[in-house]
Amino acid sequence: MTVLVLWDVDHTLVENGGVSKESYAGAFELLTGQTARSRARTDGRTDPEIMADLLRDHGVDPGSFSADSIREALVESLETRRGRLAEKGHALLGARAAIDALTEAADVVQSVLTGNTRTNGFVKLEVFGLADALDWDCGGFGFDAQDRPGLVAVAQRRAAAQHGGQFDGENTVLIGDTVNDVRAGILGGARVVAVATGADDVDTLAAAGATRVLPDLSDTAAVVAAVAAAAGRPTWVR
Repeated sequence: MTVLVLWDVDHTLVENGGVSKESYAGAFELLTGQTARSRARTDGRTDPEIMADLLRDHGVDPGSFSADSIREALVESLETRRGRLAEKGHALLGARAAIDALTEAADVVQSVLTGNTRTNGFVKLEVFGLADALDWDCGGFGFDAQDRPGLVAVAQRRAAAQHGGQFDGENTVLIGDTVNDVRAGILGGARVVAVATGADDVDTLAAAGATRVLPDLSDTAAVVAAVAAAAGRPTWVR
């Protein structure tokens, strides 16, 4: 049975150096013509949720803007900061090695589950050389569902359409760094390997219900073993 591995982006695979919050402020300015006075609240949330709250924080009705206009503003804002992202951010230690190791595993499809738009998720990984090994037709992205748990089912349906078979809570593994990622997996129908590379520590992630918890991605063998265990596989051999 094929296993679907869904990677979170920010603080799981890459550190964006604060450029992500800058890009939300930039999108707000593109939409409203105003300078944002407060910072976006981001961790483990989708772009529509983040932008709706940022607009409300400034007394602006999110309903004044279509989903397409918000998406376009977000894409434009990050694209203008691509160079700054490369300067300020970096791939997290072990990220590339973990992706490559899972690529070598038998019957594994790797994609992305992120609150970002598909375009922005791709940009964040492409800048640091992480995008090419992932199947972007099987992911779940910020505007695909009302909330993050709903993205899991979207990714599972896309993976089934691309690769055949069925993907559910037995053969889907979400890798993320926040309690919201853990919650998305539990509610959405996935096992969760949590990494304490963001704001939430190992104990917090374990208490939230993660299937496995790692301090980071630096130990490639431990990452592969955690994903295999979460998916009920003793090991993977190509």
